[in-house]
Parts: sequence; structure tokens; C-alpha cells
Amino acid sequence: MAKELLKGNEAFAEAAVRAGVEGFFGYPITPASEFLEYMAKRMPALGRAFLQAESEIAAIHMVYGAACAGKRALTATSGPGLSLMSEALSYIAGTEVPAVVVNVMRGGPGLGNIAPSQSDYNQMVKGGGHGDYFPIVLAPATVQEAIDYITLAFDLADKYRSLVFIVVDGNLGQMMESAELPPMRELRKEPPEWAVYGAKDRDPNILTSIYIDPPDEEITNIRLLKRWMEIEKNEVRYKEYDLDDAEVAVVSFGVAGRVCSSAVKTAREEGIKVGLFRPITVAPFPFKQIEALSKRVKRILVVEMNTGQMLDDVKRAVGGRVPVEFYGRIGGVTPFPDEILDEIRRINESEDAIEDGMEKVQWLERLEERIARGE
Repeated sequence: MAKELLKGNEAFAEAAVRAGVEGFFGYPITPASEFLEYMAKRMPALGRAFLQAESEIAAIHMVYGAACAGKRALTATSGPGLSLMSEALSYIAGTEVPAVVVNVMRGGPGLGNIAPSQSDYNQMVKGGGHGDYFPIVLAPATVQEAIDYITLAFDLADKYRSLVFIVVDGNLGQMMESAELPPMRELRKEPPEWAVYGAKDRDPNILTSIYIDPPDEEITNIRLLKRWMEIEKNEVRYKEYDLDDAEVAVVSFGVAGRVCSSAVKTAREEGIKVGLFRPITVAPFPFKQIEALSKRVKRILVVEMNTGQMLDDVKRAVGGRVPVEFYGRIGGVTPFPDEILDEIRRINESEDAIEDGMEKVQWLERLEERIARGE
């Protein structure tokens, strides 16, 4: 199909429609509201379920119910809404039904603002709700990737009976760029065999997340863990740029990674041997790939639009083999390529050891100096 000029949230939504979503349930929240608005027109026109719920809590429980019935179900929200959904997210995971949640991240904590941020990394990657479970988390950096990964999200959710998050920031939700939509898939004609639906002439299926007897809960948690270990083995995704001869590696995800790619390109033109590693699955995280990278480069720079949440995972993968430094913008501020370029230049020229645990202290000092200069 031909490329079109598409807005991020609307392209996301249309891609979900074409991936076979059968029910969308949501509540408006900036910067994700266009997703809901688009679905309000598109889903009823196709005879599919759409409902603007009275709250985010109601919306995610509707997703839960539809998923139990074997339907492809979806919601889209932002940080405050995601926090309200956290209990039901744990129910979905514990019941082992597939569902997809899009989080268009904004500045926080609290109500914060509606500007783009990556401050929900820990909330998404480390769980989102209570208990032992492991969500798959995809982090696109372009509108085209958003289109491609929402289809992937539904396929992975079905394959593993798993909760799948797609995390983007407000930049990607609001930007417009050229992208290509996939063809329309046919809806499934039969529900999955595990789903709750009419039980005529067969034993009923039972879906639950409550196991009163601790040994039963332990068996369930073991099953979830084994499934996650299979996901870790088979579903790690990432992209590499100019890393073959790199001495400095930048690690960044989502739109921050996209900004870094521009800085890396300019640095290369200046003769600096630098490359970019961009995780696509921030869960499962590419630990082994970053471990291998740390054996080839002299220094690593982690760039995020938060206070260094992915930094902890990168440091775990690196295991102290090389210095790991950090640069971030916070509170809804997006870094410019020249900021990242300055950091790359500084790191390339530096031979000083970075004391473990001091990377954030030194970053904060440099950031405050930049802010004082009005940059």
C-alpha cells in the first residue's frame, strides 16, 4: 500500500483496527485522546465494540472482560490513567488472557503536564500492577514502527496469553509523518479454545486470577515464569546503528533514541567512532546484547527522557566492564540533538573513570548548568 501522511495516535488506532481489534474501551486523557476519538468513529462504522467508559478503571475492566471472551481488546491512556488501571492489569496477567495497552507517556509525577516524557519506564517494564508477572513492553520510535508494533503486540499477546504494553511519548502520539498502513485482517471466526463463551455440549472454561490455596498460586506463578523465560529467549528485539567499529555506544529507546540517531550521525561526520543501540523490547530487555556490546566499546552513554530508569538495566547488563554515563531531560522536556552531540564529544575526549553511582550526580550538575544558560 502507498505511504500516507499520518498522525501518530490516529495511525496507531487505524493499525489496531487493521490488526483485528474487536473491542476498544477507553477514557480521554491528553496526549492519548486522539486514539479514543478516532476509535469512536471507526469501530462502530465497522460493527465493532467501542465504549467511552466512565473512568479508566471501568475501561480496563471492560478490556479484561472482552479478553476473557476471546476478543482482541485494547485501551489507550497516559500515566495517570495507567496508574488507575494497575489493579486490573494484574488481574489480566493473573488470569492469563491476552490484552494490549498503549501508554502515550507525559510528564509527571502526579498530574504533571501533558508534555512528552519517558517517565513511566519502571511502571511499565517492572510490572504496572501487584504480584509476580511479566508484561511484554514494546517501544517504537517512529509512526511506522508504531503501526508495525501494534500488530506485533496483538500477535504476541495471543501467542503467549500475555499482557502487552506499547510505550510511546507524547511526541510520537502527536507528530505527523509518512507511513504505510497494513492491509485489513479478517476477524477471527472462532474464539480461542480457552475463552469463556457458550458451553453447550462441552464443559465450561473457567478463567480466574484467584488461587486461595498457596500451592495452587505457586504452580500458577511457575507457569507464568516459564512462559516469561520463553519470551526472553525468543522475543528480544533491538536495532543497531554504526556499531561495527564504535568506541562509544549510545543506548536509548523510543523518541529519545530517534534524537540520538541524529546526534550520532553528526558525530560520525566529525570522525567520532560512535554508534547507537536502541531497544525495541524494553521488556524483555536485551541484556545479553548490551553485555556483548560492553565488551567491544570503551564507554556507554544512556539517554532517556526521565531521571535514568533504563540506566539501571543497562548497568546491570554492562556489569562494570566499561564506564556508563547518563544524560536525560525530565518533566516533559525533549532533548535536542546538539545536547546529545555535546555529551558524545565530552565522553569521546574523556579518559577519567566514572565512580559507580556518580553518573546521575554529574549529569544533574551538567543539566543545571545548561538550564542556567537558558538552553
